[in-house]
Amino acid sequence: MPKEKKESVKETKKSKKQIKKAKVEATTKKTKIIKEEKKTEKKVKTAKKTVKKEEALVVDKVETSEEELNLEAQRKNNPPNENNPDEEIARKVIEENLSEKKEKQDLKTLKKHPQTMEELLSIPGFEIRGIKKGDKVIGTITDKTKRSVFFDIGAKTEALLMEKEIEQIEDYLSYLKVGDTIEVVIISPETDKGQTLVSLRKTANDWRWTLFEKYFTLGKPLNVRGLDVNKGGMIARVLNIRGFIPVSQFSRKWSGKIDQLYNKVFPVRIIEVDKTKNRLIFSEKAVSESEIMQKQQELLQKIKIGSTYQGEVSGVMPFGIFVRVLVDEKDKESFLDGLVHISEISWEKVNDVASIFKVGDKIEVQVLEVDQNTEKLNLSIKRLQQDPWNQIAEKYAPDTKIKAKVIRMAPYGAFVEVEKGIEGLIHISKIPSDMEIKKGEELDLYVESIDKESHRISLGVVLSAKPVGYK
Repeated sequence: MPKEKKESVKETKKSKKQIKKAKVEATTKKTKIIKEEKKTEKKVKTAKKTVKKEEALVVDKVETSEEELNLEAQRKNNPPNENNPDEEIARKVIEENLSEKKEKQDLKTLKKHPQTMEELLSIPGFEIRGIKKGDKVIGTITDKTKRSVFFDIGAKTEALLMEKEIEQIEDYLSYLKVGDTIEVVIISPETDKGQTLVSLRKTANDWRWTLFEKYFTLGKPLNVRGLDVNKGGMIARVLNIRGFIPVSQFSRKWSGKIDQLYNKVFPVRIIEVDKTKNRLIFSEKAVSESEIMQKQQELLQKIKIGSTYQGEVSGVMPFGIFVRVLVDEKDKESFLDGLVHISEISWEKVNDVASIFKVGDKIEVQVLEVDQNTEKLNLSIKRLQQDPWNQIAEKYAPDTKIKAKVIRMAPYGAFVEVEKGIEGLIHISKIPSDMEIKKGEELDLYVESIDKESHRISLGVVLSAKPVGYK
């Protein structure tokens, strides 16, 4: 092969090698550029995510702040709500509880902070305490938003309030502040995410009942929502606790129409509270008729047991009559309500009250008792007349023979009228087996015994002949 041709082949091979090398270098450069671009893209994406997170946090804080402001505005401007107690009273109850919890905390100020575990364990009184489900611990609120509440309970991480509880105890949470120290219950010492979950349900419930006791002591009104209506009154709800309003604790305005208060919010006063019995009793008229009730209290102070007053029949019932009693004759509006029970109408037995009295009748009554709970009077008419039993013991000594008419029959014997207002009993054991007694029949009897205190006379039949079988 000629020399020139050989050199040409060499040059061609060399050129091919250079081209191949250039291609490899170009590919390598391109790969590096692509890698750099991917890294840059990742950094950009990461930066974008970080920005989005920060924006979300800012928006969440702004929204939370706006929501809290809106809630505050609603609390002040919205119509009555049964879950909106007086803020000053609600907060006062919380602060009283806070001081108790702080006193329970055994906090020590260390002059020298331990640097090792050995130094920490050597501190007098120090012990490592674990937490378990159901433990009650003291926690300080470190952060609070509408969606979450964090507590410092002295553990390695902050404790978080269970999310499902936030809505249930929203009324209580609305009065708590960052820095408040309260009792929490451990629900989960450590979740999969490393969080400690706690509950405030018991603390919130205790707060509600303590709040009710405070309202009861102060005598201040609070709003409730009317729920179920029954014969005895109405069930009402406040702060998710149910109470009861008896019919007698509604004002005259709602007489016979308390069902119109169903699902309505209206003011009441607490007249009885007992957490151990889960008992909460309200009075609507203590608010709507407060002036009238105050006047009634003043009138009740003027009432003297055993005194006689003028009155007017305001109602006639099978069990007795209702009377409006005039307390002060100088003040024609000084009335108190009272009841004359059927047993206090007459010394004689009364079967039909309506046949004796009608609404509007003017009568005279004697006060037997003042019921401070119902602010009603227990009255009597018969006590204004002489008790016929006072002279019965002298008039009808044992073995005295009398004639009396049978007025009614009973399974255990026959009742007779000894005289007006005085009844006696012939017990079935004192009636001969061959003798048939009928209502209206007049009998020859003898007095067996008298119980003046119990108003009872036991009688026996006077026999005109020896009974069958008598020996």
